Amino acid sequence: MVAGVALLPNWSAGAAVTDDPTVDTATKATFQKLADAVFTDRTQALVAGATEGRKQRTSGFSGDVRLSGTQSRQEDSALSQLRGRKSRLAALGEQYSAGSTSVKLDATQVKGRRATVAVTETTSLTYKKVTGNEPPTTGFQAHHELTFQADRGGNWQLTRIKDTDEGYLAVNQVAKPEVAKVQVKADDSPPDAPRAATTRPAPAKPKTLTGTGYDYKAMVAYATKYWSKYNTEYPDFNGAGAGGDCTNFVSQSLKAGGWKHVPGYTNDFHKWFGTADIQSDSFVGVNEFSWFALSSKRVTSLANVYQADIGDVIQMDFNKDGSKDHTMIVTKRDAQGVPYVTYHSTNTYNRSVASLVASYPTAAFYAYRT
Repeated sequence: MVAGVALLPNWSAGAAVTDDPTVDTATKATFQKLADAVFTDRTQALVAGATEGRKQRTSGFSGDVRLSGTQSRQEDSALSQLRGRKSRLAALGEQYSAGSTSVKLDATQVKGRRATVAVTETTSLTYKKVTGNEPPTTGFQAHHELTFQADRGGNWQLTRIKDTDEGYLAVNQVAKPEVAKVQVKADDSPPDAPRAATTRPAPAKPKTLTGTGYDYKAMVAYATKYWSKYNTEYPDFNGAGAGGDCTNFVSQSLKAGGWKHVPGYTNDFHKWFGTADIQSDSFVGVNEFSWFALSSKRVTSLANVYQADIGDVIQMDFNKDGSKDHTMIVTKRDAQGVPYVTYHSTNTYNRSVASLVASYPTAAFYAYRT
């Protein structure tokens, strides 16, 4: 899946907008506070020990700005799904002891009685020390578009929440992920990657971290540095169309650890290169990356996703249609054999494979030893 070139509307990128005069600074601030309450409620639904019957933050909004009846029911459903996810994670040995969410209002567009609000959510979850070797936290940045509708009295109701990043892969999101269109294979039959099992414990498959010609720690350092701030030496495909920036980001990380360019035509999956000006399909496309990596022998397939170690690559096919949809790089592996991945679209660091399996139990996984 190759990132497209369509651009988001300028207002969502923080460009200057002209607001309807009836939406004043105080109303904008309340829009932001309600958005913060929505996503904070979702985050807290994942935290161990949180009381399911506690008062939701969104319930404190009424009158001038509030949830619509339909949106309120949708949020109740979302929280129920997230609590179920929390239970599945606990069964897999993972819990969160605390969560923090903040929301920044990026821009507001008003047309008549309709207001469209772009926000950025920043969320961090603290891993509960179950094994003692978990990373301290996992976190992500996500972008959302909220629609408010005003009644005749000038009261605003939140009627719709749309996640605008590619992939729907934030840990507190419940929307079904978008999937890629099935790719037509090239004439010379690119290799098929076998699916990786998601059962535990996985058969031992230790990785040699030295003497391979690659610097896996450098791969991790790069991914850690640029998971939320993009390297300006490469294009940013997040939100630019089907595909997002996930494979582009992983390719950059592998390049930082020693993967060398293989120049040629951009659409030849035997080639692999990426700069600010030009990128091969294999550098930015999910399926094309798999084809290049396997055919070049730079990777071998792993039988189980829990065998992955730092610098290894994991991909997902959300609907098992044979076309892979998302690429991630492993940035940590704990003593219990759980890999943690970092990725773009939605920008996320140190999310456990257990969390992905619990969140997407019907997805197909692919794991590559680099």
